[in-house]
Amino acid sequence: MDNYVVLSIETHLFFARIMKEHALFLEAGFPCKEEKWIQKADWFREQFEDLLWQVVRMSDGMASADFLESGEMVTDFTLPAERQTQCLTGISIDSALTEAERKLSSGNPERVNRGKVQAINRINERAVCLLNGLIDFKEHILQEVKQGELFTANYPLLIQHIQREAKLYRAMLQELMQNRQISRQNLWETEEFWDRIMMEHALFIRGLLDPTEVKLICTADEFAETFRQLLEAAKEQNCRVTESQSQQGFEETLKETQRLRDFKTAGTEGILSCNIASIILPLLADHVLREANHYIRILEAGYVR
Repeated sequence: MDNYVVLSIETHLFFARIMKEHALFLEAGFPCKEEKWIQKADWFREQFEDLLWQVVRMSDGMASADFLESGEMVTDFTLPAERQTQCLTGISIDSALTEAERKLSSGNPERVNRGKVQAINRINERAVCLLNGLIDFKEHILQEVKQGELFTANYPLLIQHIQREAKLYRAMLQELMQNRQISRQNLWETEEFWDRIMMEHALFIRGLLDPTEVKLICTADEFAETFRQLLEAAKEQNCRVTESQSQQGFEETLKETQRLRDFKTAGTEGILSCNIASIILPLLADHVLREANHYIRILEAGYVR
């Protein structure tokens, strides 16, 4: 039960923040005339923010040191990125939540009692319910965009991208609720999933940079191609005949993800300091950096092999 509670908490600390930011990016991308769409996106942002508060209030001493130190929950850029994004968009962001997360500590949690398990069960059930609605909302947006009935500044691929992440979050929670752990099959699928996410991040960065940022655009294109190749290799990983081949692929994926993390770090710094010309929201830059940090922790822990 202890592992179930810790895994649930860490899953929410990472993914609930990702979901509330997805809702913010959707909200910021709608024209001002689309009031109903804006209000719905804002409702999801508020709901996931509230869910995250529920988790944070019971998380001190529960999450592992590796998780808290990975930079997947918050980075040094998260607070300034939130403040700049709130100023630029007018969308409210509760930065007190970020401050509270930064103060969380690891350690040896007290023995998990029935009350804490029940509280986590309720949070998991609420999250799945919210995710069902958010996934449907994203699908509705995508269909309206494809039919030419709705405009958004977000690429259709980006909407598909964030929908896949919501579905992964839901699948992980459903697995935890049913089996009290994450199955080995899901962990094997993780590498393929996150290689695709990293590839698409590079494509989005390329597409959101100002055309004058030629060097950065070329670098983003190179990363997109690198992760396309890694994705193809991950799809074929069950066909690798030797352990050394498998280990070589693992090391290559980790190395390239660390390189992409460094590229995203420099990009986030450049966007916050207004030294990079783009239409990338500061919080989006920090968002994709945190996702790279998340993948690196998974790779370093050997979860995908």
